[in-house]
Amino acid sequence: MKIEQIYTGCLAQGAYYIESNGEAAIIDPLREVQPYINRAETNGAKIKYIFETHFHADFVSGHVDLARKTGASIIYGPEANTEYEVYNAKDGQEFEVGNVKIRAIHTPGHTLESTTWLLIDENGKPHCIFTGDTLFIGDVGRPDLAIKNGLTQEDLASLLFDSLRNKIMTLPDDLIVFPAHGAGSACGKNMSKETEDTLGNQKSTNYALRANMTREEFITEVTTGIMPAPQYFAKNAMINKTGYESLDAIITRGSKALTPDEFESAANAEEAIILDTRAGAEFVKAHIPNSIFIGIDGGFAPWVGALITDINAPILFLAPEGREEEVITRLSRVGYDNTIGFLKGGIDAWKNAGKEVETLQSVSAQAFVEDLDKTSYDVLDVRKPGEFEGGHVDEATNLPLDFINEELNKVDKNKTYYVHCAGGYRSLIYISILKARGYDNLINVEGGWAAIKGLLVNH
Repeated sequence: MKIEQIYTGCLAQGAYYIESNGEAAIIDPLREVQPYINRAETNGAKIKYIFETHFHADFVSGHVDLARKTGASIIYGPEANTEYEVYNAKDGQEFEVGNVKIRAIHTPGHTLESTTWLLIDENGKPHCIFTGDTLFIGDVGRPDLAIKNGLTQEDLASLLFDSLRNKIMTLPDDLIVFPAHGAGSACGKNMSKETEDTLGNQKSTNYALRANMTREEFITEVTTGIMPAPQYFAKNAMINKTGYESLDAIITRGSKALTPDEFESAANAEEAIILDTRAGAEFVKAHIPNSIFIGIDGGFAPWVGALITDINAPILFLAPEGREEEVITRLSRVGYDNTIGFLKGGIDAWKNAGKEVETLQSVSAQAFVEDLDKTSYDVLDVRKPGEFEGGHVDEATNLPLDFINEELNKVDKNKTYYVHCAGGYRSLIYISILKARGYDNLINVEGGWAAIKGLLVNH
């Protein structure tokens, strides 16, 4: 028996490869499915089943493409209605994969169709559970994403309470818990950086599995402090229900290398978003007017999903050389499938063609601190509220990047602002979005709060 967790850091997501006696199963696959196919082929195994724990909201699963390419059956739990062919397992139903069995445990609460998959080894002993977003390490799934048909988040939290108490916590303590996400995912609020644990240890340490916890206490604690869901979550959940275009076709369409003239023409004709995925320092030095910075070497796809509200918008992009397909793939992971080409030769080709470029004003943390008492510039801190509460510059205004589209009216175009985040990534995204909308008086603070806080001690 082989069990492999395939963890993707930028999405904080865990997919799973299970293999026994020449047969394989994949749980919650990512959009790009060739790595799973390659694993199976290398081991001489055939992918028999694709198990989904629920309709994912934070990424587009690869289940449809993987089924097309392998002939494997897509298995959901009860109450999962799709527009493509799936098999809906009954609660308690078992599926054979080689010499092991995988049992469906219907665990509604995060969503109504949420199902935990229990792996029973060759000796008939329960070995591990793949809990999806029902149970994380240190947390449980948020109950506010599947509100519909008169169901409130409190109703779903109550269902989750029953699923955990009656279905999960009754299982053996030595079971390994394999969740769908870890720290950094917006699918929970207090997840551990660890990506597996024993069920017994979770019973001892996870606040939501506390012994003698009442239903009312559980509902209150699970529903308190949840950040609003990113706008793309509902859109990704719908894509996962209805199906999607093949990733191969998306990569072919997006991989068009465009000359500066072709790039400019496409941007105008298609009213395309220009996405600059290079390093932040390069964007500061030179970028195409009205382009938006979201660097590939950061929380790229989740920030695209959170900030670009039109999931079907045509996207043109700049990328570090050789990473163009990576950009297209990572965009597709969150449902942004309409990439239409990239700038061949990058910003140098753009400049050499005599096209207009812009720069972005950026100062060191030292210069910022030294200037604090000398100017009347306002300070915008674009970190999350919890980060801001943990320490901030006096008189700074907290306008989190997460809510930039809702809070534009709180920034005065006629004022000059210093803008910072924790390390410099989010502040550049923030400034680039506002700059594209006509806000010209924004100064980035390099290194963010990490660089600033030590300098304030002696200030």
